[in-house]
Amino acid sequence: MIRIAVVVGSTRPGRRGAGVARWVEEAAGRHAAVASGEAAVELVDVAEYGLPLLDEPLPAIFGDYRNLHTVRWAETIRSFDAFVFVTPEYNHSVPAALKNAIDYLYAEWHDKAAGIVGYGVEGGIRAAEHLRLVLAETKVAVVGTQVALSMFTDIVVTDPADPGVLSPTERQQKAMTTMMDEVVAWSRALRPLREPAGTGDGLPPVSLSAARSGGSAQ
Repeated sequence: MIRIAVVVGSTRPGRRGAGVARWVEEAAGRHAAVASGEAAVELVDVAEYGLPLLDEPLPAIFGDYRNLHTVRWAETIRSFDAFVFVTPEYNHSVPAALKNAIDYLYAEWHDKAAGIVGYGVEGGIRAAEHLRLVLAETKVAVVGTQVALSMFTDIVVTDPADPGVLSPTERQQKAMTTMMDEVVAWSRALRPLREPAGTGDGLPPVSLSAARSGGSAQ
């Protein structure tokens, strides 16, 4: 089974991303691959992991994680085959919390497919373009189709503190379906790289010894 995580990239109180992510999860859940049992979709909210500003003593490329929050995050990401990132646009880029969450890990991202759903004044398109560059460095294959939701026409906000009501157009619904088609197809194609013959999932084991001892290396 192809396990797809819908990653909520904003951690801001009152964020619009929670509503957008619920729509993405529901739309993805209606996809033919999910209906047939070939794929499954699950929400992964960065805000629920309490990741501080990157505090690992070693670069993520070594996979030697020393903190419990890192190990928990690594185990979650490693369990998925593909992702749909839901991101707003903050000053021409992605939220710092999302970039930080990506930077915590390395091998856990490798050889997996991803789609992007952006939202903002301009539909989050500049954040999506920046996110593509970041994910490419972690060997994530981002599909061509993406969904852009405008704060002016697609998310109705009556109170600045309210997450608003999402009303995607038929065109965006179709883009979501096409993006899911691509995510499933690319994830299927990348499977041999994620699971080399005789080596399980192809990833080194998550480092637990130091984390279980209670924290960072001195």
